[in-house]
Amino acid sequence: MGAFNLSMLRTRNALLMFSTVAVLLASACGRPAKDATIADVEQGIRSFIDAETAAGDGYFRIVDDTLDMTLRLVRVHTEYLSVLGEGRYFACVDLADSTGDVYDVDFFLTGDAGAMEVTKMTLHKRNGKPFYTWAQQSDQTWSQVPISDASKSLLGVVEGEDRFTFEYAVRLPLTAGRLWVPRPQSDAFQDVSILSVDAPMPLLEVRDTVQGNLAFFGELDALADPDASAERTLTITCSVVRKEKSPYAGEVSLGDLTGSADLPIGGRFAEIVDSVAVRGDSPLMNARRLYDYVIDNVRYAKQGKYGTGNATFACDAKSGNCTEFHALFISLARTAGIPARFGIGASIPSARNDGGTDGYHCWAEFHADGKWWPVDISEADKYTALATYYFGHHPANRIELSRGRDLAFESGPTDGPIPFFAYPVFEPADGAESMPLPARFRFDRQRPV
Repeated sequence: MGAFNLSMLRTRNALLMFSTVAVLLASACGRPAKDATIADVEQGIRSFIDAETAAGDGYFRIVDDTLDMTLRLVRVHTEYLSVLGEGRYFACVDLADSTGDVYDVDFFLTGDAGAMEVTKMTLHKRNGKPFYTWAQQSDQTWSQVPISDASKSLLGVVEGEDRFTFEYAVRLPLTAGRLWVPRPQSDAFQDVSILSVDAPMPLLEVRDTVQGNLAFFGELDALADPDASAERTLTITCSVVRKEKSPYAGEVSLGDLTGSADLPIGGRFAEIVDSVAVRGDSPLMNARRLYDYVIDNVRYAKQGKYGTGNATFACDAKSGNCTEFHALFISLARTAGIPARFGIGASIPSARNDGGTDGYHCWAEFHADGKWWPVDISEADKYTALATYYFGHHPANRIELSRGRDLAFESGPTDGPIPFFAYPVFEPADGAESMPLPARFRFDRQRPV
């Protein structure tokens, strides 16, 4: 089995530290090789990684006396490819391990176009957090300067584990009708215990027949003579222990690859896929290309008919909220033959330990290398520094209320499945269409961050 040996690497906190190595990066280093182009550098680093991956039984291995990593190529940073001087080049790539951690790796190469070899490799970042930075010296050369205290506090992100109580409250109509309210469930990444349910009517638990989501279901009677101050509410309080989410094993269903009215596949989406994805590359690499396409082409803006989770609207308007970002990604991924699915819940603020949250938040997952990979593209769009983190991770400070689209509950709304399910759905008894009701979310963190 092949492996690339890093004899100069040392460990720090089970990660990696580097000795300072001077590297010449200015054009004064020498005259650029005549025949070498940026395209040649890209081909050179791809050929090297392909050869090492083939020798490593499908994995790019990095090995030294303390380290044995098996990685898969995610992307080549074409924006950073450089011809440093005569016969010398720089390349930067992203490589992911099986846990979803993404390493930004710097390579230095020598040789001629079509015959380059790697002479130096260092790991620059893990999930977007640097192990070192570059500093220019007085002689105009550049050297690596280790960052001894690279912060683990990412903007808006709680790593590891978060614990909080979560309150879900909704003001109910005073008219008669039927009501469905999300009932969050425990899974491998969240442990949910219902502490109390305060409702003006009996509630039953019903199950979505497609994705297995649970809901509280109840029937409301009209108030006989409501006055101006009349009000009735439903409040659910639960305790949540949430773990940071990374790639995990799980089955793929037929619905994870098929289209729907809001998530169409083929047609215009196939044209985008053909222009972005590379035929024959791994699903992981093409998923990253589609992820970057959505970031580059969709603007976070609450305007027009946003918030419907319609991929066609997202494609036309090039804007929307989290539902549009992830609807477009799911349509593109499924068109490319990559299973993808939707999730929705709430983000718990990291900057304070109690209070309200900013409504619902949604995300997606895609399937590659035998695992489901979590992504959050709208957050990556807001905070560029977290784009690498959000490709393969969801932070601990959130709760999932439901998974999937077009949910069909037992005795569900008569006008059809629920498009996505974060807010309660009320179906009036007078035959009017079902509608979502505004909900209020509050939290109280049990372990301050």
